Amino acid sequence: MMGRQAAAQNELFYEFNLEQHIPANHLLRQIDKFLNFDQIRQHLESFYSHTGRPSVDPELMIRMLIVGYCYGIRSERRLCEEINFNLAYRWFCHLGLEDELPDHSTFSKNRHGRFRESNIFRYVFNTVVQRCIEQGLVKGEGFAIDASLVKADVNRQRAVRGTEVIDWGPTKQQSRPVREYLKALDEDQTIKTKPKSISLTDPTARWTAAKGPAIFAYSTNIMIDVEHSIILDVEATPGFRSDEVQSTKTLLERIETNYQIKPKRLMGDTAYGCADILGYLVNEKNIEPHVPIWEKSKRDDGTYSVTDFVWDEKEDHYLCPSGKLLRRSRRKFKIPRSGITKANTIIYRASKHDCDTCEDKPRCCPNTDHRKIARSIHEAARDVARAINQSDIYINKTFHERKKVEMQFAHMKRNLNFDRLRLRGIKGVSDEFLLIAMAQNLRKMARLCEQPPPTDSIAMPVT
Repeated sequence: MMGRQAAAQNELFYEFNLEQHIPANHLLRQIDKFLNFDQIRQHLESFYSHTGRPSVDPELMIRMLIVGYCYGIRSERRLCEEINFNLAYRWFCHLGLEDELPDHSTFSKNRHGRFRESNIFRYVFNTVVQRCIEQGLVKGEGFAIDASLVKADVNRQRAVRGTEVIDWGPTKQQSRPVREYLKALDEDQTIKTKPKSISLTDPTARWTAAKGPAIFAYSTNIMIDVEHSIILDVEATPGFRSDEVQSTKTLLERIETNYQIKPKRLMGDTAYGCADILGYLVNEKNIEPHVPIWEKSKRDDGTYSVTDFVWDEKEDHYLCPSGKLLRRSRRKFKIPRSGITKANTIIYRASKHDCDTCEDKPRCCPNTDHRKIARSIHEAARDVARAINQSDIYINKTFHERKKVEMQFAHMKRNLNFDRLRLRGIKGVSDEFLLIAMAQNLRKMARLCEQPPPTDSIAMPVT
């Protein structure tokens, strides 16, 4: 006959071992093998008072955040509810069945206070990367870099035109993102192009239409090791393409400082093929740039392109198809001039007399009285990149490996539900990017490393 479950519980006391109810192949059990928080308290000690009531254990809050970012739980209120009911989450957070969870507001107080001041998320992220290196998941031969836009936590209606004069109100009434934005403006006096629209909620977020309809967004810039797609570093920038490209230098320098690793080759898309970055990679870091060249010199109107001119490095001039010379200067100055323009180029010009008497003028400079060529000061580095682009390793290997960094963005947005930010301001956004990158590395390490790690403690990297 059909059975019926008894409504009442017959036994008053139970013996329950939480450890026995978590499967050996559970993601959190595998991740827990690679975490070591022994030095977190030492790192945070100066940010806590020595008197008063004991605070919530910082390790508990970090473990709770790891659960949230590993399983795409974006709301902190919902995260507390999920951990309260899920046995595996409780086990990972070292909570018993009767232990109480901290209130969701505790996260906000610590994130905007001691956690941000101590840079604890960068500290823990570096620890996870160091563990990946020790597990042999980082080869260090090839790196790939890319950036992806993530929607900011703002309302499009709460925005004004960038040309308008904005009254931000008294300092005490300004929000945290507004104070951070105004402080950054005071510290950076360089003149930048004013954005078309500025958000009054989070003014650091940039109005961009790079990936479809215009949105307020930030860019997450990540650099991975292509061997196992481990994220070695991450940098948050506003949604400007120029900031994304310049973050390449920041990421490479920080990786070399923290882990003493410098790649042999760096892969990226066309955005990273600008002359400034190529010169930095080739001349300063001795890294092979496996990136497409940002090329504008080729002409499609039938006239001569720059490639039709012969460059003589020793004599420092160009030779046109008709055998005439293009020089940077045709007279000597009392005070030597570099001839370098604001765009970091050197202009080589032909003689007007040579061009007027040349039969090839209609094919060379039909609309000007003489031909000129703007040569980048990093042109030698561009030539190195051009040669690499024709090599077999670039054609057969680099193009496919470069896609691995884009797969990290797809996993972040689709699998981990990270397509919109919850925190505001560049510091809050940086914390979120570090946490999501840390979650991706932990999931990758748990999947690839089947053997348990050694039991000895791991030294924290110095940041």
